[in-house]
Amino acid sequence: MAKKETNTKLEITICDIKGIDSINIESLIRVIRGQQVMLDSDLAMLYGVETKRLNEQVKRNLNRFPEDFMFQLTHDEAVRLRSQIVTLNEEKYSLRSQIATLNEEEVILKSQIATSSWGGTRKLPYAFTRNGIAMLSSVLRSDTAVEVNIRIMRAFTMIPQLVNHNTQIIERIFNIEQHQQETDKTIKVILDRIEDVSPKLLPEQVFPTGCVWDAWTYISDLVRSARKRIVLIDNFVDDRVLSMFTKRADGVSATIHTRHNEQFLTDLKKHNAQYPEIEFIQLPHRNHDRFLIMDDQVYLLGASLKDMGTGLCAVTEMSITPEVILGMVK
Repeated sequence: MAKKETNTKLEITICDIKGIDSINIESLIRVIRGQQVMLDSDLAMLYGVETKRLNEQVKRNLNRFPEDFMFQLTHDEAVRLRSQIVTLNEEKYSLRSQIATLNEEEVILKSQIATSSWGGTRKLPYAFTRNGIAMLSSVLRSDTAVEVNIRIMRAFTMIPQLVNHNTQIIERIFNIEQHQQETDKTIKVILDRIEDVSPKLLPEQVFPTGCVWDAWTYISDLVRSARKRIVLIDNFVDDRVLSMFTKRADGVSATIHTRHNEQFLTDLKKHNAQYPEIEFIQLPHRNHDRFLIMDDQVYLLGASLKDMGTGLCAVTEMSITPEVILGMVK
């Protein structure tokens, strides 16, 4: 009696092939072991069968699925895959929303690798390469299987196109970065040029008549540079000098040796009521020259601080110590 032939093909139950169009098949293609693959659960979903039934049919035709066509994930690979799926879920990427028109049952990809209630792990998923997916159409009995495989093959074909598109984007970003570097170099040249023509804290600085602003900014930079103390020795001081000294850093002391008048004392009192105190010391006699002390450095002023730049004047850095000068004004 002849032996009855065993059916080696799996009947596909899904009929609404148009619903496949709503699924982003490219997103189901994963890279595992350096190969582009699709998981058995995703393929079963597309074919409209249970994952278990799909794998059973493959096992009946195992000789058609060598290792370069299909392989089973290791536990570590499954864990990493599961973490990726969780991340996608956190980003509100829902696979179920894509297949709502195909299947009313919830399809949860991570169900294959989830931990069971008794502490073990369920069967590890299988991954099919492009060749393995093409072979599936020969063991699945339906015109639908062929249609689905055509869609999947087209999705695999799209991947290189996407890579090429991304390459073009990367090249454009690279060109933008190159342009930005050139722009940065140009800006640096401009800033260096501005620096070259701007007044600097030179040991000797001469201001022509009328350069009031240049003189003011130069002295302002000197005041800002002080770290411990500022001492001015000048016969004639007014509220402009008090305003200048408000530019000093926190914790820097300020002392003015001058010949006072009532207006200056009034201005100084109001200043000290709001800003860090400026100490006033009466000069015992008139001095011909003016001196500005910044920390341990002495500058000789060619004009009163309040009048710097109104006429030809100079500021000269001296090698003498501040204590020598201060000792002479007592």
